[in-house]
Amino acid sequence: MGKEIKLGLVYRDMWQSSGKYMPNVDELCSVAQPIIAMGCFDRVETNGGGFEQINLLRGENPNISVRKWTQPFNDAGIQTHMLERGLNGIRMSPVSRDVRKLMFKLKKIQGTDISRTFDGLNNPQNLELSFQYAKEGGMIAQGAMSITFSPVHTVEYYIDLADKYIDAGAEEICIKDMAGIGRPVSIGKMVKGIKDRHPDVIVSYHGHSTTGFSIVSALEAARAGVDVIDCGMEPLSWGTGHADLLTVHEMLRDAGFKLKPINMDAYMEVRALTQKFIDESLGYYINKKNRFMNSLLIKPGLPGGMMGSLMADLEKNLASINKWLTKNNKPTITQDELLIKLFDEVGHTWPKVGYPPLVTPFSQYVKNLSLMNVIQIIKGKERFSMIDENTWGMMLGKSGQLPGKLAPELIKMAEQQGREFFTDNPQDLYPDVLDDFRAKMKEKGWDTGQDDEELFEYAMHPAQYEDFMSGNAKKKFLADLEKRKQAAGTASTAGVPLPVPVAASAPALSMPKSLVVDVNGEKFKVQIDYPESTTSNSTNNNAAAPAPLAEAFTDSEANYVTSPLEGKFFLTKAAGEKGIKVGDTVKVGDTVAYVESMKVINAITSSYAGTVAEITVSHGDDIEEDHPLIKIV
Repeated sequence: MGKEIKLGLVYRDMWQSSGKYMPNVDELCSVAQPIIAMGCFDRVETNGGGFEQINLLRGENPNISVRKWTQPFNDAGIQTHMLERGLNGIRMSPVSRDVRKLMFKLKKIQGTDISRTFDGLNNPQNLELSFQYAKEGGMIAQGAMSITFSPVHTVEYYIDLADKYIDAGAEEICIKDMAGIGRPVSIGKMVKGIKDRHPDVIVSYHGHSTTGFSIVSALEAARAGVDVIDCGMEPLSWGTGHADLLTVHEMLRDAGFKLKPINMDAYMEVRALTQKFIDESLGYYINKKNRFMNSLLIKPGLPGGMMGSLMADLEKNLASINKWLTKNNKPTITQDELLIKLFDEVGHTWPKVGYPPLVTPFSQYVKNLSLMNVIQIIKGKERFSMIDENTWGMMLGKSGQLPGKLAPELIKMAEQQGREFFTDNPQDLYPDVLDDFRAKMKEKGWDTGQDDEELFEYAMHPAQYEDFMSGNAKKKFLADLEKRKQAAGTASTAGVPLPVPVAASAPALSMPKSLVVDVNGEKFKVQIDYPESTTSNSTNNNAAAPAPLAEAFTDSEANYVTSPLEGKFFLTKAAGEKGIKVGDTVKVGDTVAYVESMKVINAITSSYAGTVAEITVSHGDDIEEDHPLIKIV
């Protein structure tokens, strides 16, 4: 019998790679003992990544979830591990030193043994503190290398990167193939190269099955000396998830490796419970496309887990593009044609922005920028004429050094816009905040919790924690779940509040207060007054609604800054900043507002010079593409 291979069940990632939500704490606790009884796992991924944010969005306390969920595995001697994002901690944006340090101390106390740490740019500098804090907190520090395929990301690059991670304090190495595009033979060479240099360092292979490579990569990794292989299991294996336990187990046994046997009775119980969670609620948040593998993703290298949101974005963008094409007497395009244009554009854009590994959040940045380029090209505009602020931050070095070189035209564009490149430690951009959040909790009368765990949650996820504490998060989740059940024809209203119809609620911020209408080249501004029956609790539904009040005037000399895309309008991109106001002077190219779309903030620039005469929408409004926003005279 050959070398023993240990198996890890990525139960958290199984859910996150398939849909939006994880099971609740009671569901997790019910499945823990059956997982243990399967007898084949040495490790289980229990938390990290989006786990705690998802708890808050469901209206649940994540600290209770982590403590109760990890306890059975701790008692059984099965190692638990979490995924964390280095500079970003367990959220999508950078976090301060003091919050990062508290996280590792707290997660160990709560029962997490191993911290799997990755950086979206594979930047060792961003991971040093994670390795240090993990070990200080009593956790095993595992450095995860984000695998991608490019002229920069060679086998030698990753073997050398493992050296750097180990020098920076990593005790284990994980080959994290989040998009499933690592070529199997190359994966094997990486494992062998690392094990040749560091024979005593544990190496794990974590590969998503998205493109079909991962099952072969698992075998190549095993032959090269890997110690641990992650897998999923039915009904959430394959697709954008992970290779199935049964397939991995049988393949490796046939190849002569030693593995712990599987208790199939327990396996079937875990399988049935997981399916139950899907049927009762969580399946309503799983995109069907995520249940299939997709070899089209080999070329662009985008993670399969983002395909659901990508296709939703494409549907909206396709409608907008075809509306523009029809208006300009041009032939419309199909969603498949748009998808191929996007994949081709990723191949053009990715090298120009320095080959960031296509992993969260940089995969989103590359995808969004490429999609914006496609839209601009279709409309006869230049590439890179619409770059969101998150992508600018990445290109300017605010997340660390890029693996490749930024294109000269993008460097020139940054200089023309007065943007400065950052070459120091990105962590220095984010000062400590725990004292501030502690003071806020005291003002609100909130307890900082056992081991300051509630303080940590507030500092890590401020907006979601406030929503959780107010009770709004749970109400919104239950209402949204009921809405989805109704749409699927399986609604059960017992004990679940229905979503409030718009007509019976207070007017949303997105309801326009005025519109600018273009009639044969002449602009008219229309003020809209909403009937009182829509802004009160009146039950007189038979009353005739008064017509909107309208004041039309000629506005032929004014210019309007319009929205470049559909999304949510903001005057500023961060709290405390001052937005433009009526009377301000603007120049061509000035940033005058922002639109949040596809999870990133996009700057809206003025094509005109003059004075701000009017802002036609409010901070937080939902806006359509080409909607007039700011009047310049």
